[in-house]
Amino acid sequence: MADQEEDLSSLPLPDRFSHKNWKVRKQAYEDVAKQFAKSPDESDPCFRPFLNDPGLWKSAVSDSNVAAQQEAITSLCEFLKYGGRDGALRTRGVAISPMVEKCLSSTRPAIKQNSLEALLLYIELDTSGPVIEEVLPGLGNKVPKNVAATLNALTQIIHNYGCKIVDPKPILKALPKAFGAADKNVRAEATALAVELYRWLREAMKPMFWGDLKPTQQTDLEAQFEKVKAEGNPKQERLLRSQQEAAESGGGGGGEDGEEGEEEEADEPVEIDAFALAEPEDVLKKLAPNFHEQLASSKWKDRKEAVEGLYAIINVPRIKDGDFNEIIRGLAKCMKDANVAVVTQAAQCIDLLAKGLRQAFGKHRTTVMQPIMERLKEKKAAVADALGGALDSTFEATSLSDCLEDIFAFLVNKNPQVKEGTMKFLIRCLRTTRDVPAKPEIAQICEAGKKLLSESSPALRDGGAEILGTVMKIIGERAMTPNLEGLDDIRKNKIKEFFEAAEVKAKEKPKPVPKPAPAAAPKKVVGGKKPAAGVKKPAAAAAPPAEAKPAGSKLGLPKTGGLKAPQKRAVGASSGASSPRQSGPIMPEEDPLPPTPPAQPKAAASRGLTGRSLAKPAAAPARMPSESPPPSSGLTAIERAELEELRTANDRLIRHIDDLRQERSKFTSEIQELKNQNASLIEDHTRDVLSIKAKETQLVRARSDAEAAEQINDRLRRELERLKKALSRAEHLNASAGITSPTLDDAGIYRDSMAAPSARNRMSFASTMSEEKENGDAPYPRNKFSPELRYAGSTGSSGRGSPARGFRNLAQHDDGSDSTLTSARERPVSSLPQSGSNGAESWRRAAEVTSQLKARIEQMKAKQGFARP
Repeated sequence: MADQEEDLSSLPLPDRFSHKNWKVRKQAYEDVAKQFAKSPDESDPCFRPFLNDPGLWKSAVSDSNVAAQQEAITSLCEFLKYGGRDGALRTRGVAISPMVEKCLSSTRPAIKQNSLEALLLYIELDTSGPVIEEVLPGLGNKVPKNVAATLNALTQIIHNYGCKIVDPKPILKALPKAFGAADKNVRAEATALAVELYRWLREAMKPMFWGDLKPTQQTDLEAQFEKVKAEGNPKQERLLRSQQEAAESGGGGGGEDGEEGEEEEADEPVEIDAFALAEPEDVLKKLAPNFHEQLASSKWKDRKEAVEGLYAIINVPRIKDGDFNEIIRGLAKCMKDANVAVVTQAAQCIDLLAKGLRQAFGKHRTTVMQPIMERLKEKKAAVADALGGALDSTFEATSLSDCLEDIFAFLVNKNPQVKEGTMKFLIRCLRTTRDVPAKPEIAQICEAGKKLLSESSPALRDGGAEILGTVMKIIGERAMTPNLEGLDDIRKNKIKEFFEAAEVKAKEKPKPVPKPAPAAAPKKVVGGKKPAAGVKKPAAAAAPPAEAKPAGSKLGLPKTGGLKAPQKRAVGASSGASSPRQSGPIMPEEDPLPPTPPAQPKAAASRGLTGRSLAKPAAAPARMPSESPPPSSGLTAIERAELEELRTANDRLIRHIDDLRQERSKFTSEIQELKNQNASLIEDHTRDVLSIKAKETQLVRARSDAEAAEQINDRLRRELERLKKALSRAEHLNASAGITSPTLDDAGIYRDSMAAPSARNRMSFASTMSEEKENGDAPYPRNKFSPELRYAGSTGSSGRGSPARGFRNLAQHDDGSDSTLTSARERPVSSLPQSGSNGAESWRRAAEVTSQLKARIEQMKAKQGFARP
């Protein structure tokens, strides 16, 4: 048995992980956990098999044996703890899903705890996004116990890392389904997760799922949320590996690092906005097709219905940016509406658009702000509140600098209601702005506030004092002092009261000059500016108290020592030594009096190395060190110089900002001009397109007319050919029968010299039937001996292309005599008896043919079943 165990332990690691015996697998899990704990670093060979084959962990965490599975989860935690980020990245795609499915809901507490620890380690080593993506499918499990365990894991992840590390959007989207589950344990875990999210998100989370909950669930959650509000702001309990490294690298900082840490902690309680959590929605697709027509209707009910419909569509946390120009212009026009209901609803729509678009709404500020301010004259509280909300949302989408121009314009309005509403809007802007206004803007605001102090209305006077007090809260009392000059004590006290009660979000914090920078700057200036260096060196050398006494004793030396001492000091200074007694710079430490003499070499260096030139500077340095304050006065001069430089730079920056603003206004005007030009070009283009389409329509119609004319010409050509063939055929028949060809007399009528009625009848019948077949004029089959073919005036032979009609046309063209035309219209010439020598015989034959035709007609009618009239 021992040999068998030795053989099993010598198997490769992949074979042991997939062995049939659970004890072998369990022992393998334990062995690798010990190896991971003993590894010196992440590059140890013990991690290599799992980096090359991450699928080993998939089979390990889903082990069918509970005891082996417990050891597998433990070894996975050790692997993540010591294997580093690379191991986590390679294994999380195969290990998290089976762990969520089979480990989080295990009956053994150790497995549940270690699997949750593994999830936290996966997040700690990298980021939370991929881990949450692998965990969320567990909410769709068919087993309620697994769903509850998944919800619990998400709660623990949020509790440890917070919503700044973990994105709450996908979790919030899945909450409504969890609240609608039939199992009470699932609903309880969903409630716990919602409460944990509320600790971080507060009211911003409600728009994401609140509407999908039942009223009872909303009531229960509200009760839980009230308890959370009293707990205060949450803090991240577990740091990412990157955060830990950053904390270790900057952990031993001084005051500045500590101040930065305090600022970061102060920023933590800021609530996450619902705008950041929500997905942008395209509301333009939901807009009614007749919205603009209704908004421009002359009936106030139609206008009210239009803005109410728009309000229902855009009442979402976040709106996708699009072409809202026409909608914004319509809403701005509604500000002048005579119906207050339309004005109120339109202002609420502007409020929602500004909140839903945020920064994208800034381009519409110039369109809506002035109409809203003009409507502030409305005295009804509901309308004033709606207008104020629209102004506040517009300001939040832009900045104070953008709105100040319009505010100053309406602060001097003649209407007291407009002036008061604008004043209140300015106060709200000053309270909520996060950017400290520039100095020129502060001066303009203070000037406007001073003017309000002299108004006759108490509300306006109090508003002016509140404006000045709020500005004082932003920039501080000291910076506000020049702006309060000329005011009496009563007004100053009033401003001070508002200053103490004001709450602002923007406070000007002067940045102190770092201490090392001024110390380094004077050392660099020593070579360039000698007077400052002469004062700076004694200040640095006089720091120890032992050197102060030599400086005091040195004061008498120039008076008794004559000019020799200054000469040696000058040489020592010129050679670069700090000792004034010895001319050589080799041993500067022997002279105990180094502080004061450097003032003399500067004069000597400036006038030369002669004895006379050195005597005069000797008296000056002797007097300068005789006074104790020169070092401090020198430092003050340096600080003043730096202060002047900073002021110059600040003025230069302010001028640059003004230039940028002018350029911006110029660019804005140019953009507006380009927009106008673009609009005119679009109109011209539309007009040209319409004209082109009209021309194309005319062209199509002309082509269709031409085609119809071609068809008519073809039909007439075919008819002419047919008539020619019929004529040639008739001539051929007449020739074969011995009848002379018909000739055209002076009246334009064909006459047959032989007067053969039968031949003439056959020719008339053949030509008429062929015409009717081709033109489709015959309503039913006709007998070739039909009497209708004998007369040109009958319906059967008076068609468009009949020979009789052609004969009539020829007669009309050839001769205009009425008698000829009448005879041609009455009957065909071929069927009439001709005058001549055999006229009686022709009439007889015509009568016979007529009688025969009548008989045949009767026979045909009898055969076809027609009743005889």
